[in-house]
Amino acid sequence: MSIWAQLQELPEEAQQQVHMAYGEQFPIEVRCALAQWIEEKPWKELDADNPQHEAYASSLVSSMIQEIEVKANATENFVTKFKLTQSAQNFRLNYSHNPFILVRIVKHCLNTESKVIQQSQNYLNISNHETKPVIRDPQQEITQQMEKLRKQTVETEEELRRMREEQEQFIIQFQENQKRQITIQQLNCQQNQNIELINKWQKEKDSLDNALRNKASQLFQMRMALIQRHTDTFGALQSLQQRVLDEELINWKRAQQLCGNAVPFDNNLDQIQEWCEVLAEVIWANRQQMKRIADMCSQLPLGPNTSNGHTEQLQHLNKQITSLLSNLVTSTFIIEKQPPQVMKTNTRFTSTVRLLVGGKLNVNMTPPQVKVTIISESQANAMIKNDQVSSGEASGEILNNSGTMEYHSASRQLSVNFRNMQLRKIKRAEKKGTESVMDEKFSLLFQSKFNVGGGELVFQVWTLSLPVVVIVHGNQEPHAWATVTWDNAFAAPGRTPFVVPEKVPFSQVGEVLSQKFKGAIGRGLSEENLRFLAGKAFRNPNLQDWPNQLLSWSLFSKEPLPDRSFTFWEWFYAILKVTREHLRGLWNDGSVMGFVWRRQAEEMLSKKSSGTFLLRYSDSELGGVTVAWIAEGQEGNETYMLQPFTSRDFQIRGLADRINDLKHLTYLYPDIQKDQAFSKYYTPFNDSQPSSSNGYVKPVLVTFIPGWSGNSPFDSYPNTPQSVIHNPHSPSDGSLSYHDNPSIHSSSNDCAMNAVGGMGGTVDDYTDLMSMDLVSDLDVPVDFSSINVSDLMSYSKSS
Repeated sequence: MSIWAQLQELPEEAQQQVHMAYGEQFPIEVRCALAQWIEEKPWKELDADNPQHEAYASSLVSSMIQEIEVKANATENFVTKFKLTQSAQNFRLNYSHNPFILVRIVKHCLNTESKVIQQSQNYLNISNHETKPVIRDPQQEITQQMEKLRKQTVETEEELRRMREEQEQFIIQFQENQKRQITIQQLNCQQNQNIELINKWQKEKDSLDNALRNKASQLFQMRMALIQRHTDTFGALQSLQQRVLDEELINWKRAQQLCGNAVPFDNNLDQIQEWCEVLAEVIWANRQQMKRIADMCSQLPLGPNTSNGHTEQLQHLNKQITSLLSNLVTSTFIIEKQPPQVMKTNTRFTSTVRLLVGGKLNVNMTPPQVKVTIISESQANAMIKNDQVSSGEASGEILNNSGTMEYHSASRQLSVNFRNMQLRKIKRAEKKGTESVMDEKFSLLFQSKFNVGGGELVFQVWTLSLPVVVIVHGNQEPHAWATVTWDNAFAAPGRTPFVVPEKVPFSQVGEVLSQKFKGAIGRGLSEENLRFLAGKAFRNPNLQDWPNQLLSWSLFSKEPLPDRSFTFWEWFYAILKVTREHLRGLWNDGSVMGFVWRRQAEEMLSKKSSGTFLLRYSDSELGGVTVAWIAEGQEGNETYMLQPFTSRDFQIRGLADRINDLKHLTYLYPDIQKDQAFSKYYTPFNDSQPSSSNGYVKPVLVTFIPGWSGNSPFDSYPNTPQSVIHNPHSPSDGSLSYHDNPSIHSSSNDCAMNAVGGMGGTVDDYTDLMSMDLVSDLDVPVDFSSINVSDLMSYSKSS
């Protein structure tokens, strides 16, 4: 059964929830007419942020417009025909050059339909089991309350209309009664009084007086009832608005902040805007109704002191609902796209600000200007405390810091996108103790002024960005990200800017670190990984009850690790960076064990056969990855550690290729064949690949460890002269002692370069190539007279 067919069988409340997702930008009549056609198209596969999908999106929009026109011509219903024809024209005008806008709208509507159907099915399933409580969806509850308030507003509008008609009739009858009173007075003043006529008029007047008293009492009751209904509506509006702004919108802002730590972000801002627009519409309609009631009370006072009582009550109610509207407007002035939280001076950055109720209140009729400044933590604190914009001097200078909000009719959004802002300079506060510039937090202040109701109401609005750390050099980035990460993770809603706890349980820190890995690379951290990181952070490998231990900010990012010049966070950040840039696939496959103590690695490998190896992150080298393996030594099997590879090494030759070069490595721990784990990441080699266009043959750098048989890169190529390689089984004096040294050197500084035609992985920088000191690392004398240079040249050409 199609989605559209399933919707027709849902309860009225669920169908109403679906109706709210549609509007002028995508009328529900179009959805109905093109139900089957729409559901056959691959909307889910379209990525509105991928430029490669734009051509297909454009063709899809064109096809939809044609389908709408076909349906319009085929229908005989005048209203439907008119609506479809108008929709086709609007689609062609609004979406032909912006197809992604319609794609987003259609995807949102279809997602809403699927969600409503699923909710209804869950509700029915739960209702069929009496032992289970009925769980209502919060979003569905909000939508139902919105509809209830809309209905109440329509009802009070109808009551107000009837009351106005009653009051108008009362005024007409009162005027008629006044005429009778005058007539009676004139008859009484005549010399020849007609008593019978006077009595007749008097009788009619008494009857009308009685009717007027009854109508006045009725009007009074209508006024009281209508004022009470508005009071009840205000209470419901206040409660619902508090739920939308203080729960849903605050949760959205918190989720936006956590997104800075790579937590998945379910961006439901369009749904929140729909709720806020309904609130704005209902609040404004009730406010206008109250003003009309107040006018009617002033026009026709009923009874002694009654008018004053009604007026005061209505004035108080009007003040409350105006305050509610003010709160709605100021709270929905939000930063849709946050500026970068680590901001480098003299670097371009972007941000987007949006007013969720701008379209409903016609704020765009007087396009508002938005200005951006940067303020310090103390200035932000004072603004929150006093609830007003600080008059102090800005803490820096931002170029291109003003813009005009524009209304986009297709998306119904009033927003401004700052595309070319740039922080030119920053003014810092004095530092105390161990504070550094990377600990200091700033915030971008966005402020504007809105006119509502044709200038009837003017709102001064402002909002603050998430905390920003300003740096002037790239080497400040790791510490800056530590400050931002800690703030994003542990900031409490409604906090004093920008206060964060000094200590938190490591279980929470571990969750942050795992999410960082998952968001940046694809796979998060295991419990064993987190246990290792806890031991690292607390400087205690044997730490017990590690999830509940409180980790301080100082241990996290201020105090260097034992016998190291870097902090725990700097060590972790470097690992995250090298894994994201060079080891993503291997990490996601589980081929990189990574977080394992050196002694632990030795114990694990000691139980395995010779040639078994594992990959672990270096304790001593920032962003270093080392290979630990077990091999037969002079006194039985021994564990060796290769000098760590870094990002610089991986730019020259990838880790998988380096592992492939080291032929003595055979099994990845525990017992996975090396090629099974790494072969798909090997760089393919084409022996017959011709030379490049400049006439030179590209060389390839091959990793080898002097002294290990079968490992020399030249062993793979028989034509290579062997005189440069000493006997690996008989180390000469001064060669590496594999039994005394804790690690074995390799990486790019110890690689031999073998000129093999067609292979990639060359060193682009001549200085890098010359710094490799190939001969000295082999630690053998080289007699170039023993090399047949002609053969060497011939080899290079033939290869």
